[in-house]
Amino acid sequence: MELIPKGQVAAPEFGRVWINSGELTLADLRGRVALIDFWDYTCVNCLRTLPYLVEWDQRYRDKGLTIVGVHAPEFTFARTAEHVRKAVERLSIHYPVVLDNDYQIWRAFANQYWPAKYLIDADGFLRYMHFGEGFYQETEEAIQAVLRELEPAVQLPPVMAPVRDTDQPNARCYRVTPELYLGYRRGKLGNAGGFQQDKVARYELPKMLEPEVVYAQGPWVALTEQIESAATDTGERACLALVYAAKELNLVMAPNGGPEYRLWIGQDGRPLAPEDAGHDVEFDEDGRSFARINAPRMYNLVRNAKFDPRRLELATAGTGLGLYAFTFVTCLAE
Repeated sequence: MELIPKGQVAAPEFGRVWINSGELTLADLRGRVALIDFWDYTCVNCLRTLPYLVEWDQRYRDKGLTIVGVHAPEFTFARTAEHVRKAVERLSIHYPVVLDNDYQIWRAFANQYWPAKYLIDADGFLRYMHFGEGFYQETEEAIQAVLRELEPAVQLPPVMAPVRDTDQPNARCYRVTPELYLGYRRGKLGNAGGFQQDKVARYELPKMLEPEVVYAQGPWVALTEQIESAATDTGERACLALVYAAKELNLVMAPNGGPEYRLWIGQDGRPLAPEDAGHDVEFDEDGRSFARINAPRMYNLVRNAKFDPRRLELATAGTGLGLYAFTFVTCLAE
């Protein structure tokens, strides 16, 4: 852990729409240490860092630290303040969060990453930064070092132990399927002809699926950010298939056409095994695996017991269920 020398880099100002706080400026935080965290509530990497941020807030708030979450939305629905407020409540975030819908703060920091952390000292100068997951011990050591500059006699706790086995130094990280977007602006569809943009189209699965490519079956509408189900006939389903490799699989979804949908989940031609089911998965009386999609957020669908190539099959009925992006987790505790 190495700090940027004092007085070299001044931090930019904040925005105007706040959660858990009235409007703040850096001038309001002079005399305190600030940790700025750029995040998005649908971002798996951001969500995996939150247990550390929440604990640091509890540990160091009364020692002189203010954490500020800068919410920079990746998808249009995440610009809605009420969606962010509900996520902040659900995730037990109690530190101030500012909405950066127009990316003004993002650009002022010349930021490029979710998540990204910038540590600012009591005089308003940038002292440390880290991008992405990991380096939790080093980041907490930097927080403690800048707090000691503020009050040399401050009593601070030992650095946190890893909150997950996969954060341990001996965790092994494999090459994982990369993030896959499902809108035509950034995504790719493996079906012949690709996306049929901005209209209802019926897709057919090919006999062979290439790894790490999403395929559609049945009626869908392909939009810029998402693909939406368009099943109107009784018994008709809109389906997706994907061959992937990961420990965990997540899917950002939104119920754009109704209050709730069921997304049926299969793997390798069968319902999910209970030991492979993600946090958001339920089972019906026949043992079939599904998730209830009732809010725009990231859903954890699969937590495989083993790291092997798998074939995922998803199906839903009705119109308006929006699927935005698959994200994957790769690390295993040894």
